[in-house]
Amino acid sequence: MVNATADPLDFVLPDDLSAHEPPEARGVPRDGVRLLVSTPARQEHHLFRELPCVLRAGDVLVVNTSATLPAAVPTLDGHVVHFSTANADGTWLVEPRATAGDGNPTTGPLHEATPDQRFGLRGGATVTLLSPYTRGRLWNAAVSVDDVRAYLEEHGEPIRYGYVPRPWPLTDYQTVFATHPGSAEMPSAARPFTDRVVTRLVAAGVLVVPIVLHTGVASAEAHERPYPEWFSVPEATARVVAGARRVIAVGTTVVRALETTGGAAGQGWTELVVTPERGVRVVDGLLTGFHEPRASHLDLLAAVAGRDLVGRAYQEALSARYRWHEFGDVNLLLSERAR
Repeated sequence: MVNATADPLDFVLPDDLSAHEPPEARGVPRDGVRLLVSTPARQEHHLFRELPCVLRAGDVLVVNTSATLPAAVPTLDGHVVHFSTANADGTWLVEPRATAGDGNPTTGPLHEATPDQRFGLRGGATVTLLSPYTRGRLWNAAVSVDDVRAYLEEHGEPIRYGYVPRPWPLTDYQTVFATHPGSAEMPSAARPFTDRVVTRLVAAGVLVVPIVLHTGVASAEAHERPYPEWFSVPEATARVVAGARRVIAVGTTVVRALETTGGAAGQGWTELVVTPERGVRVVDGLLTGFHEPRASHLDLLAAVAGRDLVGRAYQEALSARYRWHEFGDVNLLLSERAR
């Protein structure tokens, strides 16, 4: 619910608007989730499969082809470690998480963790905390196995939070574009896409081009600013973006990658934080899920579409009972700015 006199992006999210399971588990196909389209002139309600009718010939959709790793590993003492990002020196950023036990999802960061604390993991591996990276949450850590990604593929599980009460297979956390393993969490804005929707987009004259950005673990409780993530914008994508009439990013990860390079080709680590003060120079629209109140992602949305439009979209989504989080509905924000 939203207090009409208050900041429309500082709201209370009712629990029953959280998507607690994949839409397929409740009889809704991936492309059958709801799609809210918001522009300065109008708001429209659609199903996601109608996206090809919403966009125009010549529009360019930029998608993230990063695939999700099973980045959560239970510890032998009943906690969970979330593997976020590989550091250049062979260490990893990790987040130790407390659990309620008995296979329940995590309850929050393990605030009592300390330097040199060692966690035994499945398969005989260990993680040793070295130094805090963010206060009370992320740590630089040494991992006892050389190939961490191969270890995760064998012993890990998809990361999930308290609003998803039971585990789901890794396939439920992959998008149709997932080809480059590396994300700690799913680039979920692209989850509703299916082969059928992509085919209809291409037939309608909408171009679909890739980037890669490997996401780290989210900060659902802390609302931290994003930290460095690895990305790649291919030459072919940069050429299409340069000649596009309208560029629509599928997910905040795509905005970060494109705005880091200014739409040019490039790869490496990005530390860019996109805010309304910084603005955007490449992206004209954003297809994204619905984010929690006060989440730092909301600043990126406001940079693309303006705070007023984002606020009106969120008020409409709450009123119309859209679903939140990675298994929820999606939001298309179009600034309609001139290029």
